[in-house]
Amino acid sequence: MTTISPSITPELRNWIVAQAEAGFPPEEVLAAMRNSGWPEEVAIEALEVTLTEHLQAKGKPIPGRQGMPEPSLSDSPSTIVVDGHEIRVLMSMALPRVVVFGGVLTHAECDELVALSRQRLTRSETVVNETGGSEVNTARTSEGMFFTRGENPLCQRIERRIAALLNWPMQNGEGLQVLRYRPGAEYKPHHDYFDPVHSGTPTILSRGGQRVGTLVMYLNTPEKGGGTTFPDVGVEVAPIKGNAVFFSYHAPHPSTKTLHGGAPVIAGEKWVATKWLREREFH
Repeated sequence: MTTISPSITPELRNWIVAQAEAGFPPEEVLAAMRNSGWPEEVAIEALEVTLTEHLQAKGKPIPGRQGMPEPSLSDSPSTIVVDGHEIRVLMSMALPRVVVFGGVLTHAECDELVALSRQRLTRSETVVNETGGSEVNTARTSEGMFFTRGENPLCQRIERRIAALLNWPMQNGEGLQVLRYRPGAEYKPHHDYFDPVHSGTPTILSRGGQRVGTLVMYLNTPEKGGGTTFPDVGVEVAPIKGNAVFFSYHAPHPSTKTLHGGAPVIAGEKWVATKWLREREFH
């Protein structure tokens, strides 16, 4: 039997059910509750308890890991073969949902991505939450560029591989972004999802919905530094050429523990290619 917090009133539960039946996604309902003054922990508990019981009563699946990008790891394989390409499973965590892969890209593919992107690099930008646009930010001291999805045969091959590896449609992915970090460059801890509380988020979501997963592929091995950090759980993934780290976030909320950053490069350069996955077709 579920224990309900005294703060979760029948009126609140009825309102949550009404929003769900009207088709509003959970992240929008949560944002509305926060804006109305509900404490965040109460709002999250109310959503989880109310929607779970409501869906169970109707015989519908409970939202969660269903409908999320997820590699096929139910039988704990040490390798996954995608179109004849063998990818090693190096680490898997449940919370945050993080999987470290070995050999997602060949060294030749890494070198080709670097070569194709080198002349198109500009100072990296971050999303402006208030407008949905982007701008240079001191938290991100790298250089980068975007390929359009399927821009060239190499991108097409890598995108097909990612789609098969993570069981997520190719069309639901943004184009590959390539970044170069010089010595001292970093990306301070941040979340990849778009926070519903910001006024610019609806503009961003109109292009394909919320981000639900990230794959960071390492295109070289820096001499020192440059790891991908997850501060909430004290984990750092080493940037090894050809390897990749995948993490997903079922809701746009810190409870997913997907706060992450690019640690400063101490010596050498770091090159990465990032693939962001959306909930719907990205355009």
